[in-house]
Amino acid sequence: MSAELTAQEPSAKYLVNLQPPLVRHFDLIAQAPGGVARLRELILTLAVQGKLVPQDPSDEPASELLEKIRVEKDRLIAEGKIKRDKPFAEITDEEKPFELPTNWSWCKGREIFNVIRGVTYQKTDARETFVEEHLPLLRANNIQATINLDGLVYVPRHLVSDDQCLRKGDYLVCLASGSKKLVGKAAPFTSDVACTFGAFCGVIRPLSDMGFLAIYLSSPLYRDTVSAASAGIGINNLKGTSLLGLDIPLPPLAEQSRIVTRVEELMQLCDALEASGQLEAQQHAQLVGTLLGTLTQSETPEALADNWQRIATHFDVLLDRPEAVDALEQTILQLAVRGLLVPQDPTDEPASVLLQKIRTEKDHLIAQGKIKRDKPLPPITDEEKSFELPRGWEWVRLCDLMPEFQNGASSRGDSGGQLITVLRLADIKKRRISLMDTRQIPIASHDIAKYRLEEGDILITRVNGSAEIVGQFNLCDRPVDAIYCDHFIRMRIDRQWIAPDFCALLGESPIVRESIQSLFITTAGQKTVNQGHIGSLQFPLPPLAEQFRIVTCVNELRSLCADLRAQLESVQLAQTQLTKTLVVS
Repeated sequence: MSAELTAQEPSAKYLVNLQPPLVRHFDLIAQAPGGVARLRELILTLAVQGKLVPQDPSDEPASELLEKIRVEKDRLIAEGKIKRDKPFAEITDEEKPFELPTNWSWCKGREIFNVIRGVTYQKTDARETFVEEHLPLLRANNIQATINLDGLVYVPRHLVSDDQCLRKGDYLVCLASGSKKLVGKAAPFTSDVACTFGAFCGVIRPLSDMGFLAIYLSSPLYRDTVSAASAGIGINNLKGTSLLGLDIPLPPLAEQSRIVTRVEELMQLCDALEASGQLEAQQHAQLVGTLLGTLTQSETPEALADNWQRIATHFDVLLDRPEAVDALEQTILQLAVRGLLVPQDPTDEPASVLLQKIRTEKDHLIAQGKIKRDKPLPPITDEEKSFELPRGWEWVRLCDLMPEFQNGASSRGDSGGQLITVLRLADIKKRRISLMDTRQIPIASHDIAKYRLEEGDILITRVNGSAEIVGQFNLCDRPVDAIYCDHFIRMRIDRQWIAPDFCALLGESPIVRESIQSLFITTAGQKTVNQGHIGSLQFPLPPLAEQFRIVTCVNELRSLCADLRAQLESVQLAQTQLTKTLVVS
């Protein structure tokens, strides 16, 4: 990225600028201390920001849920069952720490729960063993990940109001402690044992059943807020009014259920990681897929930068095997073709102008009789567009860029012709041409020019038994003195329309791969694509200048991924050698 572009958008922390933390977290020889704990925090943070599960536009909005709760609260106030609390000021835009997804709402704690203070009692009232007409009393030391019932004391029932009897669905909260870390800690009450709670505790009692509240009360967002609100000398205190004044992101009720399910699944993976030191392959893939998925859900480069920063600090746990690095590389490609990897430059000539130039050139060539007018394809509908494009980009079909297609030469050759290197499927390594072990065939001199490759050409695999190989875009990234066999279609596009490296990158991206695979023809066990299939492919086209920036950024990040794979291989080799040495010893 140029200094000029960086200066134009100083607030945007684009992915290419985040390479130093990425590199720092590439040392995977040992898991970092506290890695799983940090992973749990990341999961909870993504959950409360609406980035863990997809939104469903058919869900009833959270605003309607809040309205129903308000109606129920007014009824309870009218019946004298709860008191009307003091009104709070509306949440201002400055108070909102992040933007919510569609159908979510910011609300105050008082809108969705009540807070009840604990029982005040004298030490002489408390008993360490059960006595008739006494209730077990929970204190701050009983609040852990869940509420434990160890070390209870018992207080007379007459000291306890009905509100101070714990109910299932309540959350017991520490309101005062010598430890600032303990203040605000909350845990759900799920026991069938009748209990009350002491004056250093409080209870959050939801006005409606919502499992999402437990996730919020466990999240770093909640913890940081109550930590800032607690104060005191020697003893840290948190007021009940501070809990009622919390700014809480609230999802639709249906999405709450999906979030709770996903959090439970991911927390089980964290449990497995803590128990065994590593995850099984399927568990690890699920975790990596979920967390990298938050990157591709980013709607702006700024949102991507924030999401990337959160995940980058967990690379020591996530990227500890080659499959995870592969998943990261695929994520990078998705970000690239969505326009989220590098900044847009408003001075770039937009893709719409580029397309107009192509149409003008095409009409000129048709008028001169140099090319034929092809049958027009239907325009790309809004339903076919997979995502919204950045400014200056356009959805196009590949045929809109006037590609030249040419099927390859017969591998049988021409016995009377000139010997020349012919490229086969075996000569493609990692989507690039390899000349390490080529073969030659004789071919007629007049056909050599027809099939000769030029730098920037793309060989598209036309036929193979594997769906992963058919339709691959393989770039000729340097001059080669060779032709290609009939297993390929050569595609040549004018560089003034599209950068060959970017075109090859598009061919690797999930969006184009999925389109190609939907076009396969299968005959006698072999899958094939033809020139018409390739020309009909639709993809997002950025301005030409931005294409070059994207390619540069992707190459840099891929280089880092390659370094990571090499480190993983080195660690694995060292472990194998150590094992052999120990066995021999």
